[in-house]
Amino acid sequence: MYETEQEIEKVILVAVCSNPNQDPEESLDELEELVKTAGATVVGRMIQNLEHASSATYIGSGKVEELKDLIWETEATAVVCDDELTPAQYKNLEDELDVKVMDRTLIILDIFAGRAKTAEGKIQVELAQLRYRSTRLIGMRNLSRQGGGIGTRGPGEKKLEMDRRLIKDRIAQLNRELKEVRQHREITRAKRTRNGMPVAAIVGYTNAGKSTLLNRLTDAGVLEEDKLFATLDPTTRVLELPGRQEILLTDTVGFIRKLPHHLIEAFKSTLEEAKYADYILHVVDASNPQHEKQMHIVYDTLYQLDIREKTVITLFNKQDAVTEREPLRDLRADHTLAVSAREGTGLDELKELADTAGAKTVGRVIQNRESVHP
Repeated sequence: MYETEQEIEKVILVAVCSNPNQDPEESLDELEELVKTAGATVVGRMIQNLEHASSATYIGSGKVEELKDLIWETEATAVVCDDELTPAQYKNLEDELDVKVMDRTLIILDIFAGRAKTAEGKIQVELAQLRYRSTRLIGMRNLSRQGGGIGTRGPGEKKLEMDRRLIKDRIAQLNRELKEVRQHREITRAKRTRNGMPVAAIVGYTNAGKSTLLNRLTDAGVLEEDKLFATLDPTTRVLELPGRQEILLTDTVGFIRKLPHHLIEAFKSTLEEAKYADYILHVVDASNPQHEKQMHIVYDTLYQLDIREKTVITLFNKQDAVTEREPLRDLRADHTLAVSAREGTGLDELKELADTAGAKTVGRVIQNRESVHP
């Protein structure tokens, strides 16, 4: 008999706060959820107030010594930083701490690697990972990162040692494959346009309830979990409205603060479903105390994707979990509704609104307001 159970990785979260008006604990709370989703457990936290992160070790030298002691006390096996690290920061921290070092971007990429099911999703994730790691060949001790724990899934397993030339060739191959996928998606989109069926794209912060909404409206059978990025691959289903009209609902990947640029670039073909939709269903977790900041992040991401002049229907979801009733406002939306996708409340009103307004409404311009990312 051999023991095959994988040991759960113990990690310490580290953040640098350079803006006194922002609460780093909020960002670390979300990072902890990401780490748990990736399959690890958090055993400690460390926050340092600095004007800017150290170019050498992310945190100051004194904090590095404190972090060494914390690693010893908690028997941690890894450290996760809340910002994207440079190759030099990676190398110096690993040399100093003698444990695996990761950052928020790598954790998100790792989650995406485990969530991707379709061929397109796998291509997009691998492309994002390779672009991320191509600039960190020097910083990471082992590019393949093959082994136990989080941060190990992805494209590195194809060879133990990949140099820049091999990565460049692989990226070129993936871009060709992704181009073919985009062409197929454009053909499908053109068919929908000829059929004249309106399209609504479901967008929102991760874990806002987009998949639950799609399942409740169309019996799509999409995975529902109370986790960040529970579903990754887009799903499109037909919804029949009260006036016998039919529309297409397309679920998209969830957004998150500090969404890696590599992911936005790789997932443009998927996220463009929102760009070509007739209107946007913006799902908001109204039970989350940070829902207003999450709304800003969603709009900022839409602006980055050049999605601006769209009719927006904001759905303040999870009303069954709201404890304090507050006025629900979204000044950038054309319409707002209070709903509970889990219980089905408010969805009849949504269908009526989509039937009478929807694509006929002139959309507001989604403006690029100052980012409020903590």
